[in-house]
Amino acid sequence: MTEPEYGARPDATAFSAARGVDAQRSRVAAIWLVAVAALVLAMVVVGGATRVTGSGLSITQWKPVSGVIPPLGHAAWEQVFRLYQATPQYQVLNRGMTLAQFQIIYWWEWAHRLLGRLLGLAFFAPFLILLALRRVPRWLVWRCVLLFALGSLQGLVGWWMVKSGLEGRTSVAPERLAAHLALALLLFVALVWTALEAWSGRSEDGGRRRSGWIWASESFLGAVFLQCLLGALVAGNHAGLIDADWPLMAGRAIPADYWSGSLWASLAHSPPATQFNHRVLAYGLLAAGLAMCAAAFRQRALPLRYPTLGLASLMIVQVTLGVATLILTVPLALAMAHQFTAVAVLGGATILAWRARRV
Repeated sequence: MTEPEYGARPDATAFSAARGVDAQRSRVAAIWLVAVAALVLAMVVVGGATRVTGSGLSITQWKPVSGVIPPLGHAAWEQVFRLYQATPQYQVLNRGMTLAQFQIIYWWEWAHRLLGRLLGLAFFAPFLILLALRRVPRWLVWRCVLLFALGSLQGLVGWWMVKSGLEGRTSVAPERLAAHLALALLLFVALVWTALEAWSGRSEDGGRRRSGWIWASESFLGAVFLQCLLGALVAGNHAGLIDADWPLMAGRAIPADYWSGSLWASLAHSPPATQFNHRVLAYGLLAAGLAMCAAAFRQRALPLRYPTLGLASLMIVQVTLGVATLILTVPLALAMAHQFTAVAVLGGATILAWRARRV
């Protein structure tokens, strides 16, 4: 490599590349975004555990800053316990609960909220540092601002969800739970997609004809996202605790009590209907995942072989976990594994959709 002439202006592109960033990509930013996406995944899994353990309403106040400090001392614990004792959940379901029992559900919800705070810090602080070091491409700056805004909105929706369970209900409203999860998963998908672009650079295929693989992979991604929301409705309606036989439901292919009087009541508030919908879409996704994998190998679409193979494998594991979670009446460990694999499938579908645009 020859030295530049004395007094010559340095090559800005070469200088940026030497620092790991150019006008289109930054691999250090990509690694940071993947780490943030992993925190979102952890938060979703712990959030799922709060649903299974009935912990989501144990903290009745929203204190974004001071709430990071748990109760210190017996008097403080008694105070937060009294607040919980005033909720419908305690009055109807948990009357007689001891302070020690309350502390168990409190710590689950506290951990969930702590992860949310750590997520904000893990995003915002490195972003400012990378920005100061000029390690973030210009296109990525505004994308990160939108990601931060989406994460902040997620916190607000989370409290909106909790409030639905503090007034006249013993649990949060299923549709609000689904909205809360939807924003978390949208943030996860956006983080994964942005990390891939930060690593490889943005695609310049804006004017190119959309291929069948693009349509198929993006449709599959949308269907996986919908399936996750159906899972939230199952959790919100405690639908995993009924009709625990498989492959039938109470001995029937379609539950006799599917219809609940209206379309909205059936889709959002009927335990048999929400479980049936979740099952049916799972079968469809498994079939579609296997079909895409077979097509990738048959067509010798080398760049898509491993993404589709990995996705099909995850789908098999996920369906198996779902069946086991149901017939064993939702044990906590299996429920958390099922939630983890659901987000992993969503991540795999995101990678496949992104990769299909690069073929």
